[in-house]
Amino acid sequence: MEFDLSSQPEIVQRAAEYALIGWDLAKSWALSPAAWSQFALLVLAYLLAIVVARRLRGLLTRVIAPAEDADTIIAQARRTILLGLPLLLPLLAYLFTAIGESVVRSVFDSGAVIAFGKRLFMFLAVRTLVREIITDPFLKLLGRYVLVPVAALYAVGLLDPLVAKLNEMTVSLRNISFSVMSLVRGVIAGGVLFWLGGWSNRQTAQFIENQKDMRPSLRQLMAKVIEFTIFGVAFLLLLNIMGINLSALAVIGGAIGVGLGFGLQKIASNFISGVILLIEGQATVGDFVELDGGEAGQIVKMTARAAILETFDGRWIVVPNEDFITTRVVNYSDSGSANRYEAPFSVSYDTDINKVPPIIEAAVATHPDVLDAPYPPDCELRGFGDSGIDFAVEFWVNGLDDGPNKYTSDVLFLVWNALKDNGIEIPYPHRVVEFKGEMPQVQE
Repeated sequence: MEFDLSSQPEIVQRAAEYALIGWDLAKSWALSPAAWSQFALLVLAYLLAIVVARRLRGLLTRVIAPAEDADTIIAQARRTILLGLPLLLPLLAYLFTAIGESVVRSVFDSGAVIAFGKRLFMFLAVRTLVREIITDPFLKLLGRYVLVPVAALYAVGLLDPLVAKLNEMTVSLRNISFSVMSLVRGVIAGGVLFWLGGWSNRQTAQFIENQKDMRPSLRQLMAKVIEFTIFGVAFLLLLNIMGINLSALAVIGGAIGVGLGFGLQKIASNFISGVILLIEGQATVGDFVELDGGEAGQIVKMTARAAILETFDGRWIVVPNEDFITTRVVNYSDSGSANRYEAPFSVSYDTDINKVPPIIEAAVATHPDVLDAPYPPDCELRGFGDSGIDFAVEFWVNGLDDGPNKYTSDVLFLVWNALKDNGIEIPYPHRVVEFKGEMPQVQE
């Protein structure tokens, strides 16, 4: 079969060349006894794989499947293994085909057909892995657009020529030079490495968070250190996979050092301040703090650069970590300590004030959130006012009298009811008006 394609574009000529090669190969396979024997071995290997896979699937399911209510690490690992059962058929077919290939090559000194079938079974295994087993969206996307096409190229025997061609093509960035294949390999490996880094970081952070015996600040510090370590190792592995000499990054490292010394000194200062905060534990997530600048709120998140405060009206305030080190900070909830509040009130001058403290202290002590330690409720005489005698009751609670908590309001309700129940009058302002001279006359 000959066609004159000299006037056609190069891509058409190349496609026709590959088509002719494929036609000659198929014709040689169809007329070769060795090829027919290899086809027969492929069919036999596939049928044997079907039988063995069915038996193994049932056996593995009975042996590996954990109890439905089991939630241990071993149980989760066993469930993960069961997810890979769909791979049994293509992998067994690949294994039996590889055995058949060794037999055919020893007899006919040729095994192109059965080798193609073996690669085809590997392609089916990869396709099954991506379609039925992988559930993570990122890995599924990577498998669909990278792993499956690579397996397809491997199946038809075009992967090695493509890799060789990409290795010949180089990209240079000043004193750093690498091949296009290194770039492709780096993109794929980088995606996988940083996904693994994110997954392992989440698992480690969850494990550290469950260690309730450790201080919250220490747990956060360990989580941050492990996070930087994981992604640092992933970055170094990525450079090694791409074939980039680390000594070539000396110029970049020097530039980063100069940047940290001048333009990024504030960021570096905030980062170091954040590490100091985590080590000392003087302010951590969950604490309610107030800074000299007037910022006040509960710490809901601490990052490498700043702490995020949430006020009781729902606003978020981003405070640089350096402010916690260089300014005065009032921590209302450090180490879970209790807070003291007081509720002022007045009684009439006609009251026997000696009866007031025990009545009020007993009433306030009935509040479920008022503590007996470090001190029980304490009613104190504060002074003699214009309209009545001034008292205040001091009480201790675990929490802040703001947001969802209304401790002072609740205590004032208790004070009001206790005074009413005991017939004690709460005064209202009295004013005496004095007229000098004659009283004004009202004309009718």
